[in-house]
Amino acid sequence: MNIKLLDYDFSIVKVDNINNIDFNKEYFFYSKTDEEISIVCKNFDEPKDYNSISRNWKGFKIEGILDFSLIGIIKEISTILANNKIGIFVISTYNTDYVFVKEENFKKTVELLKANNYNVK
Repeated sequence: MNIKLLDYDFSIVKVDNINNIDFNKEYFFYSKTDEEISIVCKNFDEPKDYNSISRNWKGFKIEGILDFSLIGIIKEISTILANNKIGIFVISTYNTDYVFVKEENFKKTVELLKANNYNVK
């Protein structure tokens, strides 16, 4: 499986409203539930008004379009990282999955993925 490293630092942000959010930014993820509005964006692309923020996440994407019938991809990656006490934040889009880890765990994450036969680039 091919893993593409993303060249940016990301923030995970909780906001009250979307009035001042620029949805045209690259790598911008938005989710809304009955309890919250969350976004993931590049560090310092976050809106000025937010409730909570966690900066300095690094990410990678699972390359290729993943068919909905594929099972266990995130489970395998999350198990490898959990066994090494690395927490993750996952976002799935229609085509693929993105996994984020705190910056201080990124180098070890890359090493673990390579050691488990992932093609990391």
